[in-house]
Amino acid sequence: MDYKDYYSILGVSKTASQDEIKKAYRKLARKYHPDLNKDDPQAEQRFKDLNEANEVLSDAEKRKMYDQFGSQWQQYQRAGGRPDDFWSQWGAQGAGQQRRQTYTTGGGPQGFGDFSDFFETLFGQMGARGAGGQQVNFNDIFGQQAQPIRRSRDVEHMIEISLAEAFYGTSRTIQWENGRSIEAKIPRGVKTGSRVRLKGQGQDGGHLYLSIKVMPDDQFERDEDDLKTAVPVDLYTALLGGQIDVSTIDRTVKLTIPAGTANGKQFRLRGLGMPNIKNSEERGNLYATVEVALPTDLSDEEKELFEKLRSLRET
Repeated sequence: MDYKDYYSILGVSKTASQDEIKKAYRKLARKYHPDLNKDDPQAEQRFKDLNEANEVLSDAEKRKMYDQFGSQWQQYQRAGGRPDDFWSQWGAQGAGQQRRQTYTTGGGPQGFGDFSDFFETLFGQMGARGAGGQQVNFNDIFGQQAQPIRRSRDVEHMIEISLAEAFYGTSRTIQWENGRSIEAKIPRGVKTGSRVRLKGQGQDGGHLYLSIKVMPDDQFERDEDDLKTAVPVDLYTALLGGQIDVSTIDRTVKLTIPAGTANGKQFRLRGLGMPNIKNSEERGNLYATVEVALPTDLSDEEKELFEKLRSLRET
């Protein structure tokens, strides 16, 4: 069984503050969340390692125990000892076979809370039985009074919403395996990668973080708080000018098309984009790109008129 360097997994130093550990975990958890890396087979394991490292380093008692254990492990290695002999010495080989704790939400991916044999051997139930059925006494290992391990922990759960739900705000019912359910409110303006914290709604008093994924929309393309859309304009309006109706995400507005508007011309409609997540009264812009629609199935008379127009342009 290999030693796990939780500091390296989170990319922090051994003297990192709790705030530094929290920031590092949140950044990497967003980056490696399996739902956002479905094409990366290694993302799930990396996500599990991050959760495990955060479980230990964000808890003062676990971190203290882990630091002391790591020091003894390194001393043993420097002395030329074999890893298997180290575990055997402490009678901990059997502890890794204990049933693992799994922390998931009812609708989320299963198994992302599983901890490694290393974790379970070091922390599992504090009274895990070692080889031969003997009780592993962590007081003997560390020479101090072992403290109870708190199982409260933060939980992250992926939520998929539509662009319209991101605009108006929405809610989801989160169902836990033990039958507990909560109503989670998702504010206006969230985007893919946003995290909504539900204080105290995680595992045994930890926080629940909703990781938001906004699904693609058929009509609008999103760029931060701005929206982009294509608007069809008939040839005659593009040539002669006029007004068209433009459907925004929450209303229909009139847009004046100047005479001679070219295909691909983009118009900015101020304040008709997405609400800002920090201030929902502020909105981004809507960028409408003109798509000139050419007439089809021309009548003989229409063809004749277009021929005359071409002749006039050539003279």
